Amino acid sequence: MDNVQNKVAVVTGAASGIGLGMVRALAGAGVHVAMLDVEEGALASAHAEFDTANVDVQRFVCDVSERGQVRDVAESVRRHYGRVDIVCNNAGVAAGGPIDETSEDDWDWVLGVNLHGVVNGMRTYVPIIKAGGEGGHVVNTASILGHFTGPRQSIYAASKYAVVAISEASREDLAPFGIGVSALCPGMIATRILRSERNRPAALARPSSGMFEGRAEVEQRFATEGLNPNVVGEQVLEGIRRNKPFIFTHASLADGIRARMKTVLDSFDGSEVD
Repeated sequence: MDNVQNKVAVVTGAASGIGLGMVRALAGAGVHVAMLDVEEGALASAHAEFDTANVDVQRFVCDVSERGQVRDVAESVRRHYGRVDIVCNNAGVAAGGPIDETSEDDWDWVLGVNLHGVVNGMRTYVPIIKAGGEGGHVVNTASILGHFTGPRQSIYAASKYAVVAISEASREDLAPFGIGVSALCPGMIATRILRSERNRPAALARPSSGMFEGRAEVEQRFATEGLNPNVVGEQVLEGIRRNKPFIFTHASLADGIRARMKTVLDSFDGSEVD
């Protein structure tokens, strides 16, 4: 999708972090944007930034884990804009702990947002993109933890590995329709992902012990060392234009992927049958 000007994009998790960075990059390139987020106050504040923009930026409160809400908001978006060309399924939350200590609530919450949110977004918006007849693009926010992982990260990594797989498979499904699919796989970004429990539903309130030991120190690292989300937004815009299958944020992430692939390939030790 070389020319994005006057296209219509939907961005979930748009009130802060990477989502807001995407909105800024897309709007700056002349894209009309529907901003979706579950956090109503933050969404209103973020949307105010675009009051004087030269493109049509609207806001919609949406919990991506709720299929009915996703469908209803999509219909409102379609009525307002008449079409959708780009969808960024970006909303995400984080929780974790040692696998035997994880809670059912954490699994239901993280998979509900990170995995089913992507599924709901694709199943709802891809038919609208197809109906436009001009192709389009989908960006699904995964993580570098969708390619390799570590201790305490089983819940989060499971959701992100799944997003990578969905993106790879659907890229082949949608190519004949001129619809590209990219998996965004960021490293450390200066966002509040580790404080995502601020939007955790009361019905899923029982947490595990957490993705990281020494959480305060990790949060400080995210804040001081993490990549600016606005940079990620520009990387996503470039990925859409180039129809990249994967959008990585840091060159150094290749080292971890190579190490995992070596472990995978080294596991072929001659005991396999032809």
